[in-house]
Amino acid sequence: MCKKVYNSAPLPFMGQKRRFVKDFKKVLKSTSGITTIVDLFGGSGLLSHVAKSVLPHIRVVYNDYDGYSERINNIATTNKIIAKIRQLLKSVPTDKKVPENIRVEILKLLEAYDKAGYVDYLTIGSSILFSGKWVNSLAELSKQTMYNCCRTTDYCADGYLEGLEIVCKDYKELFKEYRDNKEVLFLVDPPYLSTEVGAYKCYWKLSDYLDVLNVIEKSKYIYFTSNKSQVIELCQWIAKNPDFGDPFNGAEIHTQTSNINYQSGYVDIMLVKK
Repeated sequence: MCKKVYNSAPLPFMGQKRRFVKDFKKVLKSTSGITTIVDLFGGSGLLSHVAKSVLPHIRVVYNDYDGYSERINNIATTNKIIAKIRQLLKSVPTDKKVPENIRVEILKLLEAYDKAGYVDYLTIGSSILFSGKWVNSLAELSKQTMYNCCRTTDYCADGYLEGLEIVCKDYKELFKEYRDNKEVLFLVDPPYLSTEVGAYKCYWKLSDYLDVLNVIEKSKYIYFTSNKSQVIELCQWIAKNPDFGDPFNGAEIHTQTSNINYQSGYVDIMLVKK
């Protein structure tokens, strides 16, 4: 029997806030004057799930922009696939590299399921790739070295999305629907800055990250960030220098692309103002 209150997402997801669950619950219990919670960057739905569990009388809108609910709905198929992969890997020691012949058989298995319907590659990948490796397709998986990290038990998400209003919208559009309602609490957990990996659908630039601040300026919110983004320090600096303009306005921009490996790279930038 699966537990009805989850302290972590039932399926793998990059960036879920399981370490904040305890503090998040305390904050929710101390809120007042709130009738609706809107999870703008729903991700794995963990924040929405916890919010509904702690405040069952509150309306919770979960913005499932990354399609997590589809993954939940296909858990039975995912469990069947992993069970078959587990059989293929029974001769491979745990955490050891998968031999090429077995790797080929796994890819054939996934290709068959892919043609027949739905494959949750993010979840499947967690059983045959080391932690930190995320793939969204068969093509991406076929480029990876596989290891036997196979899960030994089935996934379960019974009741995880129960009671939530699930939508799939751009966060700005969703915010506009509720911004004038003073009884709304916004959950704001944007993607990691400068990422294009795992569960996220798009590259998240600094300008995108700063656009989110328009949401929290005059709203009730719970906002998540990290010291890597340094957005708090940036805002504090701007507050101390309110008359500072754009020093790069009118500058020439020169770029050079450098590749780290076949999957990733970065762009060096030179700005010139004569």
